[in-house]
Amino acid sequence: MSRKDRIGELGWIQTDSRDPERLASFWGAVLGVEVETRLGDPPSFVNLAPAGPGLPRVCFQRVPEPKTTKNRLHFDVWVEDVETACRKVEALGAKRRDADDFHEFGYSWRRMSDPEGHEFCLVYDAPRPS
Repeated sequence: MSRKDRIGELGWIQTDSRDPERLASFWGAVLGVEVETRLGDPPSFVNLAPAGPGLPRVCFQRVPEPKTTKNRLHFDVWVEDVETACRKVEALGAKRRDADDFHEFGYSWRRMSDPEGHEFCLVYDAPRPS
């Protein structure tokens, strides 16, 4: 499909959050980006800068309810050294979800949860995304 045939372009990935400032701080540190905008007082929306040209912004919107069930969508974060990455995200408030890592189809990953319990994976031993 050509660009002219697409319906739209992925610009923002919104994540519901009880504390959007806290999650923006966590994910900004993980992705190496700063907060780009805050909307509202206190902020109802906290948007990170894109991690690179043409990439979507990761954003957090305030909601009253806590997370209660498994994510239907999650982030896969490619890392070179899973042990170092795991220690760093745990120091930021993440938790490891399983004792063992997963290995399938030439990929390896470790399941984690961010400070509000949203699942994500640290992916390693895989082709680096371009």
